[in-house]
Amino acid sequence: MRSIVFAKRTGKEILRDPLTFVFSLGFPILMLIIMTVIDRSLPPEAGMEIFHLPYLAPGITIFGLTFIMLFTCLQVSKDRSTAFLIRLYASPMKPGDFVAGYTLPLLGIALLQTIITFAAAFITAAITGDTLHLGNVVLGIILSIPAALLFLSFGMLFGTILNEKAAPGICSILITAASMLGGIWMDVDALGGTLLDICKILPFYHCVKTVRLAVLGNFSQIGAPLAVTCIYAVVIYLLAVLALRCRMQQDVK
Repeated sequence: MRSIVFAKRTGKEILRDPLTFVFSLGFPILMLIIMTVIDRSLPPEAGMEIFHLPYLAPGITIFGLTFIMLFTCLQVSKDRSTAFLIRLYASPMKPGDFVAGYTLPLLGIALLQTIITFAAAFITAAITGDTLHLGNVVLGIILSIPAALLFLSFGMLFGTILNEKAAPGICSILITAASMLGGIWMDVDALGGTLLDICKILPFYHCVKTVRLAVLGNFSQIGAPLAVTCIYAVVIYLLAVLALRCRMQQDVK
């Protein structure tokens, strides 16, 4: 019950900010429309398959999830800077309650954001004549959950170890890195070389790859990128939990 009450409060705080709707819903949908228009304007011989809707929609979905990291970071750092968490330390709440209180509402927001983004993609596909298979998209939505947990964990980690001014800047850098090195806006597989090697080391490429393969129906290739995404998500989440525990102990002292 303590976790649920804290989760409700966290969700209300995040949804109260209109920027949440601008960045989590408006911006990804706007980028989906812009990139689709660009794709329709390019000649077929350009070979820009990355902008075709079945490839683009999964990338835009992961791009939208990067803002979950920013919202988490801002909320945690704000709670710390206003001494809200310190006052709650006097309550019966345990570290697990705080972690669940941040995780549950933000995962819910991430899932809703993913569903709305794909719904917009279906509407766009109906207009442009592209094909999206509902079953593949549903699987893609499910497989986006580890990516959502990963970005949420990054946000919780940065919000815990950094102050309210520094944390958003670091998240912005990571959002840019995820956009460029995740293969959202360019086909890094076609580029190959050192850039592809760097992308494969980082989790962002695998997040995009997992959802994209699901939407395209290439189920036999999903295992490896999904495993990498899950491993990164679990490790970063555990680091965030450990950092929050240590911060609580320091603040109590």
